[in-house]
Amino acid sequence: MQNERKKLEELNLLDDFLFNAMMTYPEMGEKFTRKILKLLFNKEFRNLKVIAQKSYGGLNTDLRGARLDVYVESDDSAEIDASEDVSIYDLEPDKNDKAKYIAVFPQRIRFYHAIIDSRSLKSGEDFGKLKRVYVIFICNYDPFGYDRVKYTIRNMCVEEPEMPYDDGAQTIVLYTKGTKGDDISEEFRQFLNYMENTTQTNAVNDTLKDIQKMVDIVKRDGEVSLSYMKGFERDTIMYEKGQEAERKNTERERQRADSAEKARDEAKKERDEAENVRDEAEKARMIAEEEKIEAQKKTAEALKRVAELEKILQCKTAEIK
Repeated sequence: MQNERKKLEELNLLDDFLFNAMMTYPEMGEKFTRKILKLLFNKEFRNLKVIAQKSYGGLNTDLRGARLDVYVESDDSAEIDASEDVSIYDLEPDKNDKAKYIAVFPQRIRFYHAIIDSRSLKSGEDFGKLKRVYVIFICNYDPFGYDRVKYTIRNMCVEEPEMPYDDGAQTIVLYTKGTKGDDISEEFRQFLNYMENTTQTNAVNDTLKDIQKMVDIVKRDGEVSLSYMKGFERDTIMYEKGQEAERKNTERERQRADSAEKARDEAKKERDEAENVRDEAEKARMIAEEEKIEAQKKTAEALKRVAELEKILQCKTAEIK
């Protein structure tokens, strides 16, 4: 059964729709994004280009593409006091806590990095121009099971763990309910709780209160509400199509099962008939064998009687002489 859809006012920032609506809302998206990135990296971000639901098609029709929830390009190199070059931040609120998704979580991260890298360097460009990429997951479940608030993942040399190896790729996984992490500030923990439970009550510091004001504006916006309803209708249609397809598949499977059962019954019937034929043939053979033995016995007895009669006849002939 389809889960009942939340009302717009009940959505949290961990819900894709609200998070993307916040990121792309006119005159507010960049401000919201800056606050998120500042909380994550403890630095100011100035020149941002925010793209919600950025899609990368497969390089061929038979290759998989990807849809990134929020794709952010930061070009602080334009600032005189910049400390780093162009970077890409892929922000992914994630609630896919089913075991089959958790099992392939590392491969999913690998794929996101690969597909971003494959499109961020033009043909002939030097590898030194490859952008730094940060893939950031904010999860309401722990994909690794260590109860950490923050998992920072980079490539490294196994034989020399201390060897510098900066390929510009980094993954940050945030667990909203995590408890471990001595270097995690209280403000950051409050932010993660707020992501999962976006209410006035949980907006407990100035940054979150500013964000809550933005959330209230977005939730009251008629166009956002209309977009949410259209999305709901679209999802409902897709769900109903899926249900119909599932019903048809179920019917086909039932017909296949019935056909298979009928074929099994027919095959069993044929086997039984063949077995009966074999039994009858064996019975006839045994009867014929018995009759043959009986005939041979009678023939032997008849020959014996003939021999006896011939002997008697010979004796009578001898007496007459």
